[in-house]
Amino acid sequence: TMPPKASRLAPEVNRILYVKNLPFKISPEELYDLFGKYGAIRQISMGNQNETRGKVYVVYEDISDAKNAVEHLNGFNVMGRYIVVLYHQPKPVEPSQQNMAADYEKRKAELEKVKAKFGIGKDKPKADQES
Repeated sequence: TMPPKASRLAPEVNRILYVKNLPFKISPEELYDLFGKYGAIRQISMGNQNETRGKVYVVYEDISDAKNAVEHLNGFNVMGRYIVVLYHQPKPVEPSQQNMAADYEKRKAELEKVKAKFGIGKDKPKADQES
């Protein structure tokens, strides 16, 4: 028999949830009530700038509570709006800027070598242009 699936969490599951499309007039208390149904909440941070209004981060104490909340609340109607509840995705680890810069310099140097070899980008000496 297969082990129960619940014990293995998908890699994107996170204790931090990103919630958007919330009604602007929802209060922190209402958010705690709504998300608190699924488990203990460590923190809720609300956006208050124009571009972050209606968006909050909800941090659960326990990852399985966060998972439960996503399953129940994504698409849930709150004051006439269907909210979107996602796992917060930490930025993928990208090659550091230094590596990218070094890589770019290396490619540029190689390109210069190729150009030199084929005489690209050099002004042709006037002697070649006899017609």
